[in-house]
Amino acid sequence: MTDRAAGLPAAATVLLGQAEAALQAQDPQAAEVALDGVLAILPDCAEALRMQGVVRHLRGDYVAAVAVLQRARALQPDDPLVRMNLATALFAAGEPAAAIAGLQRCCAMAPGFAPAWFNLGKMYMLQQRPAGAVTALHRALDAEPGHVPSRMLLAQAQASLGALEPAGENYRAVLRLQPDQADAWVGLADLETARFSAADAAQLEQLLGSPLASPRARVCLGFALTRALEDQGDYAGAFRTLRKANAQMYRQLAWNPARATAQMQAMRRVFDAPRAGAADARLGEGMIFVVGMPQAGSRLTVQVLAAHPAVAVVDETQVVEQVLKAETQRLRQPRAQWMAHATPADWQRLGQEYLARTASWRGDRACLVDRTPDNWRLVGAIRAMLPGARVVDSRRRALETCFSCYRQLFLDRHEFSYDLDHVVGCWSDYDALCLHWRQLFPGGFLEHHYEAWRAEPVLQVRRLLAFCALPFAPACVDVHDGGERIVGSVAELMRRDSERCAAYGKELKRLRALLRMRGAGE
Repeated sequence: MTDRAAGLPAAATVLLGQAEAALQAQDPQAAEVALDGVLAILPDCAEALRMQGVVRHLRGDYVAAVAVLQRARALQPDDPLVRMNLATALFAAGEPAAAIAGLQRCCAMAPGFAPAWFNLGKMYMLQQRPAGAVTALHRALDAEPGHVPSRMLLAQAQASLGALEPAGENYRAVLRLQPDQADAWVGLADLETARFSAADAAQLEQLLGSPLASPRARVCLGFALTRALEDQGDYAGAFRTLRKANAQMYRQLAWNPARATAQMQAMRRVFDAPRAGAADARLGEGMIFVVGMPQAGSRLTVQVLAAHPAVAVVDETQVVEQVLKAETQRLRQPRAQWMAHATPADWQRLGQEYLARTASWRGDRACLVDRTPDNWRLVGAIRAMLPGARVVDSRRRALETCFSCYRQLFLDRHEFSYDLDHVVGCWSDYDALCLHWRQLFPGGFLEHHYEAWRAEPVLQVRRLLAFCALPFAPACVDVHDGGERIVGSVAELMRRDSERCAAYGKELKRLRALLRMRGAGE
C-alpha cells in the first residue's frame, strides 16, 4: 500500500509525490495540476486516476469521481485502495447499496486493511446500522489496534446501542494514545455511566490552558471539564466552565434568533386554519412523526414504540425537509409562498414522494415511526402531505429541557443552544407553535409527557399506542432487548437532569427567571 509509484518513470513519480503533498495540504487545485502532468505522460496510470478521483470527490463532483475511479479499478481490479476510494465516492453519490457491497468485497480481498473496515463501519453508522458498524470496526482494530478513528467510531456505535461501559473503555483507550483528543473527552462526558476523577479534571484544565488547543477543541474540552467538575460536586465551577464553553461556541456561529422566530411565524400564518391537503385523506396512515425539543425525550418515546412488533423506526432522516427543499428549489419560490398556494394535487404528490423515499425502512410493518425532532416546525406541511399521519410531541419540564440543551454540545446543529436567552426563545417558539398544531389537528396531534410516563407508565403507553392506532403490547411498557433494558439509559439520563438542576441551585436563577417571563412553568 505504501509504494504506489513503483515502476513508474521518474518524472511521473515526482508529479505523483507533488499531488500527494497537495492533497495533504488540502489544495485540490495543485493536486489536479500535478495529476494532469502524470496523465499526459501515462494516460492509463491507475494511481494518477485514483488520486484524480479523490480530487473530484473532495470538490463534491461525486459522479465524475465515480467515473474516474471506475477507470482506475478496470486497470487495477485487485487494488484495495482503489476499491475503497470508489466505494466512498459511490456512497457520496447516493448509491449506498453499491458502496457497501464494494467495501465488503474490498475487506474480503484485504482483511488486514484497517481503513477499509473503518469506512465500512462509517457507512453502516450513516445507514443507522450500528450493530454492523461494531462488527466492522472490531475487524479494523484487529488489523490495526492503534487505529484511533476506528476506536472513536466504535465507541460512538456502542453508545448508540446502549453499551455504555464498552464505549467508555474505548474512549479511555483513545485517551491513553492521544491524551489531548478533545472528541474522546467530550464523548466520554456524554456517557452517563462514565465517572471523572479529580485527576481527570486537573488534566482537562491543563489541556484547556494549552496554547495548542484549537477553538473547536477548547469548546469540547470545556464541556468535558463541566462534567468532570460536576462529578467532583463543584457545580459553581462547572457552571462557570459551561458558560465559558458555550460563549466560545456561540462566537463561532451565526445564529439569528429573529429569523428563526420569523420562520416559525410564517409557518403558522400559512397553516393558520385547516387547509385542503392531499386529495387522499388516508394518505400517510401508519406514519407516526415524533417531534419535540432536543433533549426532551423523543428518543425514549421512540424506544417505547419500537418495542411494538408492528412498528419500524427511522431516526433523524430529514426526509420531510428534503422533500420540501426540493419543491422550493423546483418552484424557485420561498417556502411559505408556494405552500400558501399549493393545491391538493401538489400535497398529494409531495406525500407520495415522502412515502417512496421511506418505503424501504417501513417494509411490511403496519407502522413507521419517523423521529426527526426538528419537524415540530413542519407539522402543518406534514399533515397537508400526509393527512392520515399522526404526530407525537415528546415533552418534559421546561427547566430540564432548556438546561439540558445548554449543557449539551451539539457541534453541528441546534445553534440556539449556546446562549440561555436563545434557548428559552426557541423553547417559547416551539411551545407556541405546538399549541397551535394541537388546536388545529385535535385528532392527529398528541402531547406525550415524560413526567406522566414515569408516574403511570402503563396508562401512558396505552394512551400512546391507542393514538397510534396500535393494539396494546406489554413489551412497550417494559422495553427490553435480550433481558437488558434499552430504555434505561435514556430514562436515567433524564432523571439525572432533574437532579442536576436542583444541584446547580442559584446558578440557574437567571434561566428560571427567563422561563417565568415567557410564561413557562418549571
